[in-house]
Amino acid sequence: MAKKIKQLIKLQIVGGAANPSPPVGTALGPHGVNIQDFCAKFNEASKDRKGEVVPVLLTLYEDRTFSFILKSAPTSEMIKKILNLPKGSGKPLQEKVGKLSDAQLTEIAKAKMADLNANDLEAAKKIIAGTARQMGVTVESQK
Repeated sequence: MAKKIKQLIKLQIVGGAANPSPPVGTALGPHGVNIQDFCAKFNEASKDRKGEVVPVLLTLYEDRTFSFILKSAPTSEMIKKILNLPKGSGKPLQEKVGKLSDAQLTEIAKAKMADLNANDLEAAKKIIAGTARQMGVTVESQK
């Protein structure tokens, strides 16, 4: 028989660096989940992604057990990493902070494809380009 799902929680934690302090402790504590156990399992699963922000979809069950799925890094984090930006622009329409080539756009779109609501690579590239524009990054040769 399948376990009864109590709650779905979405968190963004730095890979390999989960600890019981907020946001992990405050998100899981009220549900009676073994926080130390989650941190150990998450850190083991994300040890190859150290320093990268890793979104995690956590499923809590009625019997206080859990399962989780690691997602690909947020699009904005991928754009900042590929362009070596400390952060996006505070005024994206006036101040541009970088330029994303079509090749870089395609690379990010391929990496994010599984987590995006897109039917093909071109649609995924448009989603990524929209995020880039919101960060003050210009996108080259977007058709």
